[in-house]
Amino acid sequence: MLEPTSHDLCWHRAACHCGAVVVEVAAPAEIEAVECNCSICRQTGFLHLIVPVARFRMVSGREALSTYRFNTGIAQHYFCAHCGGRPFYVPRSNPDGFSVNVRCIDRTTVRGVTIKCFDGDDWERNAGALSHLSREEPA
Repeated sequence: MLEPTSHDLCWHRAACHCGAVVVEVAAPAEIEAVECNCSICRQTGFLHLIVPVARFRMVSGREALSTYRFNTGIAQHYFCAHCGGRPFYVPRSNPDGFSVNVRCIDRTTVRGVTIKCFDGDDWERNAGALSHLSREEPA
């Protein structure tokens, strides 16, 4: 499991509304989030922090998760079966990583959030712009 060694990364904790599902993500204290305008992101208000698998860990609540899939079935939209909260999912753009919902992150570890817009409404044309986010950076 990755332990952040750089001063640039810290472990952020994210949870669903009732607290049954808790995850952690290693990311900078200054988060760069992606706001997508596709139908599901627009309706749920998901604000993406996409990371490689090594920078994500499930703390608790695996048994409380339900999954929703649609269209191609690649994306795994996890949500808490108790409260409906969506702290993370496996995105179609990055099936080799995770997207943590910045809106579910405990703000005590966040210094700031910069939001970049992504045109997910035109998915086929733009999806490649996100693929690098789940790749490990060279050492």
